[in-house]
Amino acid sequence: MNYQNTLAFAQEQDKQDPLHHLRERFYFPQVNGKDAIYFCGNSLGLQPKSAQMYIDNEMYKWANLAVEGHFKGEEPWFDYHKLLAGGAARVVGAKESEVVIMNQLTVNLHLMLVSFYRPEGKRFKIITEGGAFPSDQYALETQTKFHGYNPDEAVVELFPREGEHTLRTEDILASIKEHGEELALVMMGGINYYTGQVFDMEAITKAGHEVGAVVGFDLAHAAGNVPLKMHDWDVDFAVWCTYKYLNSGPGGTSGVFVHERHGNNPDLPRFAGWWGHDAQARFQMKKGFIPMQGAEGWQLSNGQILPFAVHRASLEMFDAAGMDNLRTKSEKLTGYLEYLIDDVHAGKDVMEMITPRDPKARGCQISILVKKDARRLFNMLMEAGIIVDYREPNVIRVAPTPLYNSFEEVYRFSEILHECLQAH
Repeated sequence: MNYQNTLAFAQEQDKQDPLHHLRERFYFPQVNGKDAIYFCGNSLGLQPKSAQMYIDNEMYKWANLAVEGHFKGEEPWFDYHKLLAGGAARVVGAKESEVVIMNQLTVNLHLMLVSFYRPEGKRFKIITEGGAFPSDQYALETQTKFHGYNPDEAVVELFPREGEHTLRTEDILASIKEHGEELALVMMGGINYYTGQVFDMEAITKAGHEVGAVVGFDLAHAAGNVPLKMHDWDVDFAVWCTYKYLNSGPGGTSGVFVHERHGNNPDLPRFAGWWGHDAQARFQMKKGFIPMQGAEGWQLSNGQILPFAVHRASLEMFDAAGMDNLRTKSEKLTGYLEYLIDDVHAGKDVMEMITPRDPKARGCQISILVKKDARRLFNMLMEAGIIVDYREPNVIRVAPTPLYNSFEEVYRFSEILHECLQAH
């Protein structure tokens, strides 16, 4: 037997892993009285053990200060969102002034589209990846309708070539060039939720700008998963959720990036709210919206303090780990997973990996297309204590995340997968 395909090898990798201790800072769900092997951080991240403490701090302030908690005590609620800006900026590669934590993902996407989808004349089209997450599809569909366009004509969906599962960068860039004079916006996921493909956001942004289009990304599956450089790549805007790889709780808060060249433009159209108004004049309660500079100028309402508290706990762990260190471990974990999956079904035509095999073109997730009885195989894995994710019609998504997953878990997953396939 190849040494790599042994428990001893996996355990040795964990001993050498400088981030291995971080898994002790999370709660793991139980299956059959034991910790589950949780490979579903691409859907909902695990709970940081420190989250309760941060929530309790705010509950104490609420109980003892009530409304005065907005301005008194340590870390008043009035500026609580600023506590998150630094960590969030480091996760997405931005300046602190370019990010703000607020609302939820699709709300923020609509707010960004109000400002950055500005169709005019023959320039009205939006390019996106085909089969994007439904929230993105529905947002683009309804925004184009709001502006009086037929979404079947306005939204250009890009699909892989026949017989392929992922988009080629060259095809994305060619489509941008093809539709150039009619293109108002390029709006894609940073990572495709279904296949786990990482898009070349830098090249896409450059191509979009060359034809005069605005470029934005939904980073729901990218933030906290892969290193990002929103500012340096010159991206116009981005949005992300915090409940997947950022481990900030079900229905958690969301993040927004607005490049500084837009954030400091008070004339840019937007839907305004009280909390985005100039903080120095906010409580004068006067007419006439004056946006705060930077991404904060897109805020609508005062902060969601309890979700913010959970997010703060998670961001502190990302700062402790470092995105580059997490990425290094992630590539090793998915590489090991890929190797073991190939070994498990060698010589059998039962599964196909539809995630790119190039480690640079994927994040933590590997998507497996199961050619027969996919739902049954998924149920068998779940019953055996493997928590993964199923997507219709026949894909199982497996996401070992570097903050809390181990090489031993990847090895044990492969053993259980082998047993399930034998009984499948």
